[in-house]
Amino acid sequence: MSDKYHDTVAKSTVLTDDAAVAEKVAKIVENYAAERSPEVLKTIFNCIDLTTLNTTDSPVSVAKFTERVNDFETEHGDLPNVAAICVYPNFAQVVSTVLDVSNVGIATVSAGFPTSQTFPEVKVAETALAVEGGATEIDVVINLGNFLDGDWQEVCDELDEIKHSCRGSRLKVILETGALKTAQNIRDASILALYSGADFLKTSTGKGYPGASLEAAYVMCECIKEYYEQTGNMVGFKASGGVSTTDDALKYYCLVKNILGEKWLNNSYFRIGASRLANNLLSDITGQEEKFF
Repeated sequence: MSDKYHDTVAKSTVLTDDAAVAEKVAKIVENYAAERSPEVLKTIFNCIDLTTLNTTDSPVSVAKFTERVNDFETEHGDLPNVAAICVYPNFAQVVSTVLDVSNVGIATVSAGFPTSQTFPEVKVAETALAVEGGATEIDVVINLGNFLDGDWQEVCDELDEIKHSCRGSRLKVILETGALKTAQNIRDASILALYSGADFLKTSTGKGYPGASLEAAYVMCECIKEYYEQTGNMVGFKASGGVSTTDDALKYYCLVKNILGEKWLNNSYFRIGASRLANNLLSDITGQEEKFF
C-alpha cells in the first residue's frame, strides 16, 4: 500500500528486528543498578502518574485518593510530589475541586478507554468534557483495529480530531504494545501517533493485555528520538502497566537516559503510570516501609 502514511513510516530507520531489539535492551539495562541514588529515585517518584482506574471508583473514593496527594506535601514536604493523578474522565471535576497542591497535573483516560471501541464522535465529546472538567492531560488508546487493518488514514484522522478537542491539554497516545506484539507494529504505530500530534507515547492500558515491556519502550524511545531529530519537537514517553518495583522503574529510567538523554529525565517528558510503584519507591527513598497511598 502506498499513501502518505505508509510512505512516512517506510522512511523510518528505527530497528524492527525483535531479537536485535532485545539484545540492545539487555546491553543498556545491564548496569541499571548503578543509576540508583536518592536523587534519581526522587526524580522517578516525581514522574509518577498516580492512577486509580477501577470499576468501583466513585466521587468519594476519588476525592479521598486526591486528598492523599494533598497530604503528601504536608507530611513529606522535603520530597517532590507525583506528576499527576490519573482517573476516569467523569472524575476530572472531582480531582480539580479537591486538589490543592501545585505542580500536580490532572490526567484522565478518554475516548473509549481501554478498548477505543466507540463512535469517533463519542471519543471527541468525552475528551472535550474531560478537559472542561479540569483535565490537563488526556490518555487515549490508538484505534488498533483500524491500525491492524492498514487503514492508517482513519487512525490518524481520529487522533487529530481528539487532539483538537484537547485544546491546551496534553495528549498521551496509548499504543497497547502488548496487543501490537512486534517491534515492527510498535514502530509503525509510534510514528503514526507522533505525526498525529501526540505529546506523549504511552505503552499500555494495563487492562486486558500484557503491560509495559523494555523492548517496546526501546522502540518507542527510538521513534521519539528520530522524530525529534527530524522536526525539533520533543515528545514524552510513558511506561504503564505492571511497573511496580523500584528496579523496574530504574530500567525504564536507564532506557530514556541512554536513548533520549538528560533533557527527557523530568516529568514534562517522562512518566510512569502506576498505583503500587509509589509506595515501593517511597519506601526505598525513606529507608522504611511506606503505605502512604
